[in-house]
Amino acid sequence: MENIDRYYPSKGRVILHVDMNAFYCSVHEAENPELYRGKMTAVAGDSEKRRGIVVTSSYPARRKGVRTGMTVNQAERLCPSLILIKPDFRLYRMYSKAFREILYNYTPLIEATSIDECYMDITGSKQFGTPLEIAEQIQRRIQDELSLPCSVGVAPNKLLAKMASDMKKPSGISILRIRDLPRTLWNKPCGELFGIGAKTAEKLNRLGIRTIGELARTDEKRLQSSFGVFGAWMKRAANGQDYSEVQAVPEPSKSVGHTTTLPYDVTESSEALRVLLNLSDQVARRMRKQHLLAGSVQITIRTPEMKTITRSRTLETPTETADDIYREAKNLYLRHWKDDRPVRLLGVAAQTLSDKSTAAIQLDLFDYEQQPKKEKLTAIMDKLRDKFGEDALMTAGMLEEDGTKRLKAGRTPGISFHGERSNDQENR
Repeated sequence: MENIDRYYPSKGRVILHVDMNAFYCSVHEAENPELYRGKMTAVAGDSEKRRGIVVTSSYPARRKGVRTGMTVNQAERLCPSLILIKPDFRLYRMYSKAFREILYNYTPLIEATSIDECYMDITGSKQFGTPLEIAEQIQRRIQDELSLPCSVGVAPNKLLAKMASDMKKPSGISILRIRDLPRTLWNKPCGELFGIGAKTAEKLNRLGIRTIGELARTDEKRLQSSFGVFGAWMKRAANGQDYSEVQAVPEPSKSVGHTTTLPYDVTESSEALRVLLNLSDQVARRMRKQHLLAGSVQITIRTPEMKTITRSRTLETPTETADDIYREAKNLYLRHWKDDRPVRLLGVAAQTLSDKSTAAIQLDLFDYEQQPKKEKLTAIMDKLRDKFGEDALMTAGMLEEDGTKRLKAGRTPGISFHGERSNDQENR
């Protein structure tokens, strides 16, 4: 068995920089691959009036010269077949949150520097494999689960991790160590060093310092005389020295969710809804065991072609019941999926979680008297199922023959959206 320890320093860190590629365009492609996959696209403000600015462009469009900051008119002159897309920041935030949730499976030490990039300190994550294996897992999961490409840089510090993630785009993984710098970076212009802007690069050029290698070898006092303390930083950076830590914020509450791959393509909504009912029941059971309430519900749908979509809705009142979760999951499915479109995977997740002991719940005016009785009945049912198994008590909708009976019997694994299998289900 490979010795994982040798890939992790006894002193120092292992840092990843995850950079989503052409993020806004990639999100629209993930949502509507039939319209945008492989096409020359650009997200632009006021695109209908042709006076807007290009926010980002797809890689096929970039190969035609379309760049961020161009006017729409300029972009269309370079690329007449360019497809213009109106920005949808709600959608971008949803996908940004989704890819960060994947990252949190590997470390709580995550620093988001923008909506589409993050630093990760994986020094203590050797249980998941070597740094390269972790980078490959992250890249593959983001592609498989969200249909988004990303580049990953692996390095001993944040500066080099950022430089590494820029080396291979799209969908590249690069390792950059300090000993690699003379070969990989020192022959490049100073302006390619992260943190050095165009004006600083011009000033360095006037001083006869044209490459990163020349900057690394320049006397520090000379740099300080021209740039002050920033001069000292530039020399350290050119030599790959960066001591800043990943500024992690507390990990957000994870969702409690289950997905299940169906044994065949499901096309009828009645059958899909039975699956969602069983998944909702499993999710609610796990929430109650953890004394959690859900503030929103999300469903996941994957087609036989591996296109994955997620849709979510915020609840008026936090809940722990399968009825409430299923009601929202059902409404989301019927609103966003046509009856004849085949489905191969379904998932339900409870999100925006809060501790039941501290959450303030606004009870329905006509239901508050019955609420304690419902909670007591639910608690009794949970105890019976804990003791006699999941099939001890089932609603009528769960009795129909479909893939969910195998799910509940433990023969078809249900997987949470965070890679955690429920305790009562076996591995493949």
